[in-house]
Amino acid sequence: APRTTTEATCGRQRVGLCVLCGLPAAGKSSLARGLRLRLPCRQRWHCALLPYDELIPPEAIAPGAGATGLAPLPSRWKSHRHALLRCLEHLLQALTSGGPLSAPAGCTEATWGRFVACCRGQGLLSSPAPGAADCHYLASGATSRPLYLILDDNFYYQSMRYEVYQLARKYSLSFCQIFLECPLEQCLQRNRLRSAPIPDQTIYQMARKIEMPDLAKNAWEKNSLILKSSECALEDNLQIIDLLANALENPVKQNEENTEQKEADRAICAASTVHGADQTCRRIISQAMKNAKDKNVHPSEMKGLAEELNRLKAAFLDDLRQGSHLKNQICQTNSDPVTNVTCSFQYEANNIVNKYILK
Repeated sequence: APRTTTEATCGRQRVGLCVLCGLPAAGKSSLARGLRLRLPCRQRWHCALLPYDELIPPEAIAPGAGATGLAPLPSRWKSHRHALLRCLEHLLQALTSGGPLSAPAGCTEATWGRFVACCRGQGLLSSPAPGAADCHYLASGATSRPLYLILDDNFYYQSMRYEVYQLARKYSLSFCQIFLECPLEQCLQRNRLRSAPIPDQTIYQMARKIEMPDLAKNAWEKNSLILKSSECALEDNLQIIDLLANALENPVKQNEENTEQKEADRAICAASTVHGADQTCRRIISQAMKNAKDKNVHPSEMKGLAEELNRLKAAFLDDLRQGSHLKNQICQTNSDPVTNVTCSFQYEANNIVNKYILK
């Protein structure tokens, strides 16, 4: 196939990562297989699938397998996912550098063997030379035209998909995701018809936890589609072709701002600030109540004092959440918002306690 202008200009192969996500039995694998058949003919792209259900051993998710003395099932599944992600990164390194494919450190022979067999079976790797079974090289056909790697898993947490996006950014590759919506009951029915169904409870739990792409909140999820799995011939859907083509023409930049991570960091920082102020204000209230008791404030008024102090605390913490650190100019001598808030809170709390003492 002739090289496009973009490929000739860049002097390197264009590679895209497409993440399929959704509940088990939502239709992701059928879509993946359809795309692998259609994209080479329709778009003249090479296309390969990474089906997690086949690359991760069945015992990692088999019911009851956790009772064999091994790690709990969720931990084992997560460990296998991360090992597979390391395998994928080594494949991307080979694709972008043109060098041989090597096994990542710490990857088991079984995991690496499944991954290599999957790649070779789809024409990504050439057959090993006699006596060099551990030496893997890219097949010439795999680097002669744009390549899409389709990752077929549930990816029900946004963080799981973000790990793949980070790889795309690290190697300046294209990234997109397709989320298949399917009614829970339909997924359950389809799953029960499978030769090796997963427990209903697993699907119920995943349905409660699943996080759809949020295009408005997460800038890195801008190349996303949310489609109903009931739509016929999804692989022929023009929206999907447009999504893949647009992502391929606009790879992720290594220095692209990570808006999502910045927002997450800000949220964590804000929550930590409010938590710290809350703990300090609680200690101030406790000491204030003790002082009032020592000053012989009548027991009938102690309840009213506690309520007033707690209302004051709530107002101060709400100001802190909203970014308005102080209602007045008291104690604005420190750049730390927690110190400023608690100093001002201490001042006003003392005024309230004195009011009760002087009654």
